[in-house]
Amino acid sequence: QVQLVQSGGGLVQPGGSLTLSCAASGFTLNDYVLTWFRQAPGKEREAFACISTSDSPTYYVDSVKGRFTISRDNAKNTVYLQMNSLKSEDTALYYCAADQITRCSDQWWAYDYWGQGTQVTVSS
Repeated sequence: QVQLVQSGGGLVQPGGSLTLSCAASGFTLNDYVLTWFRQAPGKEREAFACISTSDSPTYYVDSVKGRFTISRDNAKNTVYLQMNSLKSEDTALYYCAADQITRCSDQWWAYDYWGQGTQVTVSS
């Protein structure tokens, strides 16, 4: 069965850290571009971090650059999102998405495989 399973997330205080995981089954995640999206209440789904194939270059939107890190563990067929210095505006439902595209895309319709979503809430 082809699927992405997310773990991690939860409630954290401002300035804290969380790590999200996105584990693939049924396919080799290293052959796929993987992008993290998030959707805050009343806002559109936003792509904010991506890891490509072929030497795995990474891309981030400015709002998370320097605070979030996306990485692969090929042995575990998993992509991680390390989130540091979290802010209240990071509160959202987070999704990982993967597809065999040639490069990172910020368009949700470019991805066929999606994780189930996990809530991240940053609040004191």
